[in-house]
Amino acid sequence: MAFIKEESEDIKIEETFTVKHEDIEDILRVKHEEIEETVTVKIEDPEEQTDPMPFKEESQDQNEVEEKDLYEGCRDLNRNSRTPPPHGKRAQKAKPYTCHLCGKSFTRKKIVTDHMRLHTGERFYDCQHCEKSFAWEQNFRHHMRIHTGRKPYVCQQCGKSFTWKQNLREHVMIHTGEKPHNCQECGKSFIKKNKLTEHMKVHTGEKPYTCPQCGKSFTRKQSFTNHMRIHTEEKLYTCQHCGKSYTRKQTFTNHIRNHTGERPYTCQHCGKSFICKQNLKNHMKVHTGVKPYTCLECGKSFTRRQNLTEHIRIHTGEKLHGCPQCGKSFTWKKTLIEHMKVHSRESAKRTEFQI
Repeated sequence: MAFIKEESEDIKIEETFTVKHEDIEDILRVKHEEIEETVTVKIEDPEEQTDPMPFKEESQDQNEVEEKDLYEGCRDLNRNSRTPPPHGKRAQKAKPYTCHLCGKSFTRKKIVTDHMRLHTGERFYDCQHCEKSFAWEQNFRHHMRIHTGRKPYVCQQCGKSFTWKQNLREHVMIHTGEKPHNCQECGKSFIKKNKLTEHMKVHTGEKPYTCPQCGKSFTRKQSFTNHMRIHTEEKLYTCQHCGKSYTRKQTFTNHIRNHTGERPYTCQHCGKSFICKQNLKNHMKVHTGVKPYTCLECGKSFTRRQNLTEHIRIHTGEKLHGCPQCGKSFTWKKTLIEHMKVHSRESAKRTEFQI
C-alpha cells in the first residue's frame, strides 16, 4: 500500500531572542509529527479503473535528508539548552478533524477535506485524452504517464521499465521469488494482495460479476470484462505485424511473442522456453508425471485439459474442423492442416501443367 506524504510546514525561528526550552520541545514535536504523518489511500489499477491512484511515497533517502536537516535545526535551537531534544519519541498528537461519514480522524483540516472526496466522489481533474477523472492532482499527473509513455522506474536486473513505483516493486519480487501474501486455506502465495483477495473467492465460491446477456458468473472483474467483449465482439488489441485482433490483452501479448521470438518462461529441468506461463505449467507436468485430466469413458488421462477435450470427441464422434474446399471434417485441427496440404499440392500441379 502506498502512502501520501504530507509536506511539513516551515517553522519560522526568530534568532533575535532566546527561545525557551518548553517552546523548543513543542516545535520539535510538531516538526517530527508532520514529517512522519501519512494518509492511506486505496490503490486502484490505473489502467483499468477511474478511481484515484496512490500518491507515491517519498524515498528513504529523502526521509534521511529531512531527518538530518531537522537534527541540524534542533542542534542550533538547543545550543543554550541543557536538556537534549526528544529525538526518537513521538508524542500523541491531537486529531480534532473527524469525518462525519466514517468516523476517521485527522490532524489537519486539509487532510479531512481530501478524505471526504472518497465519500462524495468529487473529481476535479479531468484527462483530456481519455476523459477519465481524478480526485487528486498527484493521481492525475501519474495517470498522464500512460499517455506520455513515461516510465521512470527501471528494474536493475532485467531493464524493464514501469510507470509506477509500486509496479516496479511487485516486478522485482518475480526475480527474488518473494510472495508475501499467503492463503490460509491452501497455502498458495501471491505477490499482490489483490490477487490473494481474488483467490479467496475460489474457496468461498463467490462470483460477484454476472453477465446480463448469458448469465455466466465470474470471480474476477477483469474476467467479466473480457467475457463481455465476446458479446460485443470488441477487439481492442491489434497486431501490427499481421493485423490479427484480440479481445484480451494477455492473449495479444502472447501472440506478439510469436513475431518477436521472445520466450520468457524457461523450464528449470530441461531449459525449454515458452511464450506464456500456462504453457510452462503444462510442460512441467511432463517432468512430474502428473495427469490430472481423466476421460470418464475410457479412463485415459492427460496432462492438459485441451488434450482431454479433443480426446472426448473420439467418443462423441464430433468433428469441428471442416475443410473449406471439399467439405471433409476432422476431429483435430492438426489433421485438417495436414489435409489442406493435399489441396495445396494439387493446386501447384495444376498450375505447373497449365504453364
